[in-house]
Amino acid sequence: MKAIMVMFDTLNRHHLPNYGCDWVHAPNFERLAARTVQFQNSYAGSLPCMPARRELHTGRYNFLHRSWGPLEPFDDSMPQILKRHGVYAHLCTDHQHYFEEGGATYHTKYSSWQFSRGHEGDPWMGQVADPEIPDSLGVKYFSGISDAVAPLWRQDWVNREFMRQEEDQPQAKTFAKGLDFIRRNAGQDRWFLQLETFDPHEPFFTQKKYKDLYPHQYHGPHFDWPPYGTSERTPDQDEHVRREYAALVSMCDEYLGKVLDTMDELDMWDDTLLIVNTDHGFLLGEHDWWGKVVQPFYQEIVHTPLMIWDPRSRRQAVRCDSLVQTMDLPATLLEFFEIDRPKDMQGIPLREALANDAPVHDTILFGVFGGHVNCTDGKHVLMLAPAKPANDPLHQYTLMASHMRAPFAPDELQEIEVAGPLAFTKGAKLMKLPAQRSLFDAPRHDYFGDPLKTMLFDIGSNHTQETQIHDQAIEARLKQEIERLMQENDAPPGQFQRMGLDG
Repeated sequence: MKAIMVMFDTLNRHHLPNYGCDWVHAPNFERLAARTVQFQNSYAGSLPCMPARRELHTGRYNFLHRSWGPLEPFDDSMPQILKRHGVYAHLCTDHQHYFEEGGATYHTKYSSWQFSRGHEGDPWMGQVADPEIPDSLGVKYFSGISDAVAPLWRQDWVNREFMRQEEDQPQAKTFAKGLDFIRRNAGQDRWFLQLETFDPHEPFFTQKKYKDLYPHQYHGPHFDWPPYGTSERTPDQDEHVRREYAALVSMCDEYLGKVLDTMDELDMWDDTLLIVNTDHGFLLGEHDWWGKVVQPFYQEIVHTPLMIWDPRSRRQAVRCDSLVQTMDLPATLLEFFEIDRPKDMQGIPLREALANDAPVHDTILFGVFGGHVNCTDGKHVLMLAPAKPANDPLHQYTLMASHMRAPFAPDELQEIEVAGPLAFTKGAKLMKLPAQRSLFDAPRHDYFGDPLKTMLFDIGSNHTQETQIHDQAIEARLKQEIERLMQENDAPPGQFQRMGLDG
């Protein structure tokens, strides 16, 4: 038995034709839907990129005790468990966050790995002289946001000089390596390939043949990297960048098709599990916002596409309404290879949901460290805000004190306490550190700078979440579920205090 996971980053469910989009060209996603079980209630858990990938390894929530960071010494890593049980695990990726300080312990858990460079300001090609950057909205907006982000824009334009042809782009290179692995190992047994591309994450950089699928009148400056925030642009500029995103989705569709073609050619459907997934979505102007990493997390961000082919049940062209999320995928892979789950893994194998639409979760949580604790039952969403405007107490619990691109600064390490152990740390005590505000840590405000507030939505009748509902019974029930799930996941005591829960 073999397994392939094709993972995209920032893939919007509502931009795929198999999920109802009528204008994005993605025939291979439609073809995939005809070969798989398509989940209608799949959700992200911890956001954004690396917190989601920690869940993909460990099968448990990240955001209740820590922000963005590496795998911890006590974590159970799904690829490493596969490797220990004789399943060869290979990673092909162009996701540069694996190779920064806040992600550098992930790729080593695989049997082998390959990395294609160049995405989103990856410090790849060295050039002292400034690149030729077009007169672009992005320069103005990014240079005004932070000293940390502006260099990414500059480096991205250096990298683009070396990616003029499609075959030179990271996605094309990543899929070429993945397809090579499949072809060389198709006759072997017990292997797992994680074929993961950063696309269609911003910047929405692709080739003319994909842009030509979306003809439109646009005479503004070059623009394919929308800054996070509200738009001060013209409607034409915003519509242009939406089409740039759609073009990149179409490129993703092209390379997904190459995987399906290869599985057809090599007759792999009888013994190969196929998972196609993403970590989260993206707001392209919905709710008056562009981006994904600040509150609230609307459906466009957390309601994710997920399609799975299981050669054991062989169900295809069906839709499954079971409530599932990212942390169920490592459990699904371990079960497929007949490996017992570690006791700390909270995710549930999806075999029965794939075979007969069996229910998986009654309720699930999702969120970012220090923000709302969100809960859904698939029909309603409660976004529970902190009990106090100060959003305290809030502490990081970790042995790997790293942010996205740098370790914790010395001033963050002045008040270390020793805490724990927590139930899942295998007896290891932790550093307990006061949380400081950064891009992905302790967000005390919503998109517009207002204090976080509790919100309740009926997503069954109002999926776009344009209007809140007020129902004390539903709110009380979901709040009780938040408390139960936090207890089951051994959230630190301070989190219950922060959220105004008994614990």
